[in-house]
Amino acid sequence: MNKERYGYLFILPALIGTFVFIIIPIFCSFALSFTDWDLLNEIKFVGLENYKAVLSQGEFLQILINTFVYAISVTVFAVIIPLLIASALNTKIRGSETFKTIYFLPFITPAVVIAIVWGWIFDPNIGTVNTLLKTHYTWLFSTHLAMPVLIFVSVWKLVGYNVVLFLTGFSTIDNSLYEAAKIDGAGVKDTFFKITLPLLKPTTYFVMLVTLISSFQIFDLIYVMTEGGPQDSTNVIVYSIYKYAFEYFDVGKSCALAYILFLIIFILAVLQKKISKTDLT
Repeated sequence: MNKERYGYLFILPALIGTFVFIIIPIFCSFALSFTDWDLLNEIKFVGLENYKAVLSQGEFLQILINTFVYAISVTVFAVIIPLLIASALNTKIRGSETFKTIYFLPFITPAVVIAIVWGWIFDPNIGTVNTLLKTHYTWLFSTHLAMPVLIFVSVWKLVGYNVVLFLTGFSTIDNSLYEAAKIDGAGVKDTFFKITLPLLKPTTYFVMLVTLISSFQIFDLIYVMTEGGPQDSTNVIVYSIYKYAFEYFDVGKSCALAYILFLIIFILAVLQKKISKTDLT
């Protein structure tokens, strides 16, 4: 057996897993998006009715706005803050390795655990935030405050991972450029905006794309902390997919909404790629 066959043999389990748990469900869910099925009775073909019903729902626009507000806000803050932190850590400040570990810990902590802990912290009766600030806000029960709280927790969780990505980008920048800039009398501001940022563009676009896609797929924090409330103020597309499937038992509409989300993410990814190519060239 030659080396090529050994290679195929080693990746066979991964290929089987991908085919069984990803490829087949993709095609099956797409087919189900054109049907009416409640998980118990006979599957009925209804064509595009599920897509029409989902898009015509009165709450769909609010859910779509919530999704975009959440995703864009998280992406902006989860890119800018890690960039600044990575820039500071890249200067080899004392204890930088310890800081890297501290920043990365939230990312490897299960999201459900994070949601439970932050739910306690923002609890209106026993929460640490109200105790420290001496306030009486009902953070997760307010239509105006619940979404900002979710954005804050999500950014806090993502910061460490994005810091590591930016530090990887920093490692590709030749230190001689900084030394030359220092000799020429360039300050910290000029060095950052004229050397660091331009050379970090590929890393920045990658971080933005990964963060944006993951933000559109948010579910666990919302499921544990707010359940889409209050009054659908934190309800997003993925949580609605769950509700259609396992609360309303309408698998067809759930799959239709899933492919609407796929189309949104696909369009954004294509636009992001075109913008990145334009800027990098």
